[in-house]
Amino acid sequence: MFWVKKIFWWLFYLTAAGTLVGLTALLTAYVLVLETLPQMDRLEDYQPPVITRIYSNDGTPIAEFYRERRIIVPVSQMPQALIEAFVSAEDANFFEHQGVDLVSIGRAALRNLQAGGIVQGGSTITQQVAKSLLLTPERKFSRKFKEAILAWRIEQRFSKTEILHLYLNQIYLGHGAYGVQAAAENYFAKDIKDLSLAECALLAGLPQAPSRYSPYHNLTGARERQRYVLQRMVNEGFITSEQADQARNEELTIHARNQNFLKETGYFTEQVRRYLEQTYGSDQLYTAGLQVYTSLDLAKQQAAHQAVRANLREYQRRHGFPMPSRIIRPTEQEDFLSHQALQALQPQAELEVLVTDRDQQGLHIRYGAAQGLIPQDRIKWLEPFQLVDNATETPGEITRKIPRGALVRIRVIQQDRQPFLADLLPEPQAQGALVALEPDTGFVLAMVGGYDFTDSQFNRVTQAKRLPGSAIKPLIYAAALDRGFTAASVVIDSPVIYNRTSSDGRRERWQPKNYNNRFAGPTSLRQALTQSNNVVTVKLLEEIGVGYTLTYLKKLGIKSPLNRDLTLALGSSALTPLELATAYTVFANGGIRIEPSYIQRVLDREGRILESIDPADFPSGLLANQRLVKPRRQRVISEETAYLITNMLESVVEEGTGIRARSLKRPSAGKTGTTNQLKDAWYVGYIPQMVAVSWVGYDKEKPLGPQETGAKAAAPAWINFMAEACKSWPIEEFKIPDRIEFHPIDRTSGLLTAEDQPNSFIEVFAPGTAPQRYASDNRQPQAKDFFRWE
Repeated sequence: MFWVKKIFWWLFYLTAAGTLVGLTALLTAYVLVLETLPQMDRLEDYQPPVITRIYSNDGTPIAEFYRERRIIVPVSQMPQALIEAFVSAEDANFFEHQGVDLVSIGRAALRNLQAGGIVQGGSTITQQVAKSLLLTPERKFSRKFKEAILAWRIEQRFSKTEILHLYLNQIYLGHGAYGVQAAAENYFAKDIKDLSLAECALLAGLPQAPSRYSPYHNLTGARERQRYVLQRMVNEGFITSEQADQARNEELTIHARNQNFLKETGYFTEQVRRYLEQTYGSDQLYTAGLQVYTSLDLAKQQAAHQAVRANLREYQRRHGFPMPSRIIRPTEQEDFLSHQALQALQPQAELEVLVTDRDQQGLHIRYGAAQGLIPQDRIKWLEPFQLVDNATETPGEITRKIPRGALVRIRVIQQDRQPFLADLLPEPQAQGALVALEPDTGFVLAMVGGYDFTDSQFNRVTQAKRLPGSAIKPLIYAAALDRGFTAASVVIDSPVIYNRTSSDGRRERWQPKNYNNRFAGPTSLRQALTQSNNVVTVKLLEEIGVGYTLTYLKKLGIKSPLNRDLTLALGSSALTPLELATAYTVFANGGIRIEPSYIQRVLDREGRILESIDPADFPSGLLANQRLVKPRRQRVISEETAYLITNMLESVVEEGTGIRARSLKRPSAGKTGTTNQLKDAWYVGYIPQMVAVSWVGYDKEKPLGPQETGAKAAAPAWINFMAEACKSWPIEEFKIPDRIEFHPIDRTSGLLTAEDQPNSFIEVFAPGTAPQRYASDNRQPQAKDFFRWE
C-alpha cells in the first residue's frame, strides 16, 4: 500500500510539473508571439480590394476593373438562410464559442486520424477571418497559434454580426468571386437578397474547395456539397426536413457570367480605363472601388456596334468568302461537337458552327447536338461555290470552296424548328470604326474602334491615323469662307499642272484630277463641295494659302501633322476619326469647339465625389482630392461660317455624294471621303443633336476594291447607326443665325438675279458678303477670273 501511495505522489508531482512546464512554455510563447501579432486596427477599417465599376449615362454597368472581384454588402442585406447555411457548413457553434472551438478541433483531429490525412479542418469562422485578413496562409504551428489568439481577440472586440460581415465579404468562392455578392452575380446572375434556400446552400458549400465544387465545371459535385449543407442546416434546427427536400429538388440555373458588354463597349471602356489609370493610378483603379459615370449612351453604342459589324460583313459579301481558319477533321468532329460550349439557340444569336453537308435546301450545319440549315437564298452571294473535303487555300484567302468540317459564324434566324435556320456571316478582313459626339457638350455617345474588341484592341477611332480624302474639304471651304469667298463664288474647273518637289528632293509635275476624270468649267463653291470636286478645291487652297489653311484647321481641332502643300486639299495628311469628328462638331455647334470627353463623374467606394463636370456636385466648394472638370469650350469660327458650311453640306446630302443619307428623312449634313486607290472610305455627317464619323479600310493598307468609295463602303454604317440612334429624337432643322442673308443667285455666274429667272436659286450669305452685281450685267471674263468670278 505504501508503494502505491508513493507511486501516486510521484505521478502527481510529475503531472503537476509537466503542467507547470507546459503552462510556462505556453505563457512564454504567448508573450513572445504577442509582440509579433498584427494590429487589430486593420479590421476596424476594413477596406478590402473591391471592383471599380463603369456606368453608361443612364447608370447601366458597362465594365468592371478589379484584382479581386468583390462587392461589399452589409449583413442586413443578406438572407437569413445564407447566414445559417454558412454557419452550418463552416462553424456550427459560431454563436456560442469565443473564437476557438475545442470540440470542433478534437472532432476534426479524430476524423483526420481515421482518414490518414487532413479531411476536415477545425478552424472557426473567426479563425478564418484572422487567417485571411491578418495572417499569411502557410501551414505552421506558429501560424495556428497566432490564429487562435487573434480569433479570441477578435471575439472580444467585434460582435458576431461584424465578424460575419468580414467573413462573408472576404471569402473566396471561385471563378474570381470574392464575397457572397460577387458569387451570387457570378453563378446565378442575382442580387444576394434574391437568392433561394437552394442557392444559398450551394454557395455555402463552396469555401472548402471552390475549384473542386465549381458549379461551372462540376455541378454534380456542387450539388452533393449542397445536399451536405442542407442536412447540416436540418441538424442545427435552422430548417425542417421538408424545406431541405424542397431545396434539394429545386432546379438550379447556373449562369455563365455575362461579358457581352465587353464586345459592345470594349473600345470605349478601354479609353476610360486608360484615363483612370493615368489620373488615379493602378492601385486606385483596380482595388479602390471607384464608381465611374460616363457619357456613353448604351442604346447608341449598341446601334453603332451592330452598324459597323453589319456594314463590314456586307462589304465582305461583295468581295468573297474568306477561307475559315479552323477545320475539324472527320475523325474529331463528334468529339468536338460533344464538348462544344453551347450558347442558347435564340433569335439573332451569333454562333460558331460546323459545316457538314450541302444539298438543294442549302448548307447543313451542326451546333452541338442541334442540326441547322443555312437556306439556299441566304448563300446566293457565295455562288458559284463548292463543298469540298479538303481545303487547298490558306486561312483568310478568298475562295469559292467551303470544306466539310469548317467552323463558320452564323446568326440564328429561327430556332423553334428542326433543323434551326441560320444566316452565314463572313468574317470581314477589312476593319471599320464609328464615333458619335454630342455637339454642344463634346460627350462621346458611342465609340466602335473595330470589328471585334476581343480579337483586336487597337482602337481605330483614336489610334489609327488614316488619310481623310475628300472628308477634309469642308474644313478648307470654311477657311475660304472666312477669307472672302462665298458659297456662290465661282472657280473654273479646268486642267491645271503644278511643279512640286517630291519627298526625295526631285522636281515633278502634279496634275490633280476629279474622280470622274471630267471638268465642269465654271463651278460655284456649293456645286464643287456637293460633287466633291478635286480640282476646284486645289485651286481654292492655292488662292487662300496653305499656311493660313493649316492654322485654320488646327483651331478646328486637327492635331496631327499636316502636309504643307496643295495635296492637303485632297486629304493627303493622316488623322484620326476622332480628330475629324471634333472638327465637324464645330460646324454643328455654331462655331464653338469643345474637346471630346468620356467622364461625367467619379465617386470613391463611400460615394464621395472625386471629380465631376457639374459644379452643383460641389455646393460647399472643392474639398481635398476633389476636382471640377470644366469642358474646354472655345469659339473658333463665327456662327455664320458654321451655318454656311452646314447648309452647303446639306446640299451634299440632297443632291451630291452623300445622297444615300436622304433615307434618314430628316435634315442632315454630311460629306463622303475617298482616298487615292480607294484605300480609305469615310462618311462624316451630323444632325443638330449628334455628329458621327464612319470609316472603313484595311489595317495593312490596300485598296478596298472597285467602286468602294465613301458613299458605298462607309456611308451605310453611318446611315444604319443614325436611323437607330436618333429614332427617339424629334426631327429638327439646323438653327439659322439671325444675321444670315438669303439672295436669289444665277447658277452659272454666281451673281444676283431675279427670283423668277429659270436658272436662279436662293443662296445663303454671311452679312454683307452677297454679290453686288446682277447676272444681267455680265461681261466677258478676264484673266484674273481664272480662279474667281463675281
